[in-house]
Amino acid sequence: MKGIIRWFMSRTVREAVDLRKQVEKFLNHQKDLLSAEGVSIIRKAISEMKKSLAEGADKKAIEAQIKNIQGVANRWLIPYPNASIRENVDVVLVAVAVALGIRTFYLQPFKIPTGSMQPTLHGITHVDFREQPELAPKSGFQRFMGTWFKGEAHYQLVAEKHCEIEYLGGEEPAIGFLPTRKFLVQRKLKFKDDPEIHKFWCKPNRRLFDRAGLRVGQEFSPGAEIMNLKIISGDHLFVDRFTYNFRRPRRGEIIVFKTDGISIPGVSQSLFYIKRLVALGGEKVQIDDDHHIWIDDERLDAATYRFENVYSFNEEWSSDGRTHFGHVNGKTSIALTGRNLSPLFYSKDVEFRVGAKRYMVMGDNTMNSLDSRQWGDFPRANVIGRSAFVYWPLSSRFGWSHR
Repeated sequence: MKGIIRWFMSRTVREAVDLRKQVEKFLNHQKDLLSAEGVSIIRKAISEMKKSLAEGADKKAIEAQIKNIQGVANRWLIPYPNASIRENVDVVLVAVAVALGIRTFYLQPFKIPTGSMQPTLHGITHVDFREQPELAPKSGFQRFMGTWFKGEAHYQLVAEKHCEIEYLGGEEPAIGFLPTRKFLVQRKLKFKDDPEIHKFWCKPNRRLFDRAGLRVGQEFSPGAEIMNLKIISGDHLFVDRFTYNFRRPRRGEIIVFKTDGISIPGVSQSLFYIKRLVALGGEKVQIDDDHHIWIDDERLDAATYRFENVYSFNEEWSSDGRTHFGHVNGKTSIALTGRNLSPLFYSKDVEFRVGAKRYMVMGDNTMNSLDSRQWGDFPRANVIGRSAFVYWPLSSRFGWSHR
């Protein structure tokens, strides 16, 4: 204990300890190449330094030991070529190993790709300034802050003459990166009787032209805005891969899982989805016509822990699917949209028994979520962790508070 205190209190002691460790490491690497005399002299110097440190020698004695071991090392150890490069590579490799270890066992970065977990977590969203001119983007410093801290990107095009859209799309790789490490891609827009192809730069899967409502054949008069969009990046978060090594997931937690074994149209294998855990192995699940789930004949509602926001919804449904809306069954979704969004739960009379060691999950945005209402349960071994910390963009969901 006394030695530890001295290490913290004395810079000379720390220097001596580090030097001794370095010389020991090089000796272990080179002992097969050194003469017996050299190995013996280096070991003696190391031993004398250890003894001085253990006996609590004063500063001058330790400095003398440092000078001695430096001289011995310089005389007998074989110098490495490009030593500085080797040291830098060593530091980089250690840093990479630590980063990979953290990612594998503790915190893994994850990006919310869709709006299925709104309003708790957001995927990519947009604002069309043609419909909401009062929200027109700012310029200068505010634009800079919006881009780098709020994940906002602005796309605007004004018709210089009367034009008609003739061609949309065509994605091709291009050089460049965004903070999310995604390749930039090029989107093309061509007008009738205009040889120029207008190019836009955006992230993959933003469906820029769809968000702008552009279609082949649309006409625009001179000065009209063809597009004026603000695209807002989806939430970027860390997945906690540590906690579930010590306990099972609990109902209501937002979990990330692999899609392996989920075989329905629209779900590819080896992807990662994020949804809210609603039912555990062996439980009976029903979805009522009033947009609430029943687990073993007990109704989940706004008073249920972790479901407060899920069931604090407005009874009026929005056609864009953004409205916070509990959980709908097939009968209700057909009445609202004409589509069966819940094939496995047509009405409350339908019961689903979750298999042993399996889970059921659902998105908070029930009108825009592909979840267990379509594919049923999945193996709990697919779970890799739970949502932990939203680190970008800086929004009301930033931090640990979302649940």
